[in-house]
This record gives sequence, C-alpha cells and structure tokens, in this order.
Amino acid sequence: MNAVFKALADPTRRRVLELLREQPMTAGQLAEHFPVSRPTMSAHFTVLREADLIEARKIGTSITYQLKLSVLEDVLLGFAQVFGIGSSERAAGDVSDDARSQLHQAGRSR
Repeated sequence: MNAVFKALADPTRRRVLELLREQPMTAGQLAEHFPVSRPTMSAHFTVLREADLIEARKIGTSITYQLKLSVLEDVLLGFAQVFGIGSSERAAGDVSDDARSQLHQAGRSR
C-alpha cells in the first residue's frame, strides 16, 4: 500500500493515471501532456509500475501503458477499511463486487 501512496503523492503521476483512465497511451503520447524531459517521465512510469498501478506493453519500439484500475480500487477500499469506512464484508484482501462497482462508478462520474 505504501508504494501506491508514494505513486499517488506526485501530481504528475496522478495526471498520468487520469489520462490512462480514458484509454491506453504510449509513453510518447503521455509525455506530450507534460513540460518535462522524457527521462523524467520514464522515472514517473517506473514508480507507477512498481506500485502496480499501470502495466506496460512493448510493441516494436513503442511502450504502451494501461491503467490497472482494479489495483487502485483494492488499495483505496483497503485504506477506507482501515478507518472503518465502507463494507465490513471485506476480508483477506477480497473486495466485494458491490463495493468495487460503487468505486468504479464514482470514478466514472468525474
């Protein structure tokens, strides 16, 4: 969970996740949205991959990134559980389909 919160602490990485929520994108497409160097973006992608929030697929010379929404949902629901928010049915890392659906819908309504 710490790796996820570290990844989410940076506004650039949060924006990357927002962009990937819409569709998978290549590293170059993502980099076009930020006024930083490609090596800096690569470092951000590494942090996001290490937190398991995105996955990378290399096709030829391009790397395409995709959001792993289920991982983000699980961490956020687990964090809410720590504070007694949400369903008490969550056990052993399992997230109820209803809770996952509610979180997913909340993310889509933004």
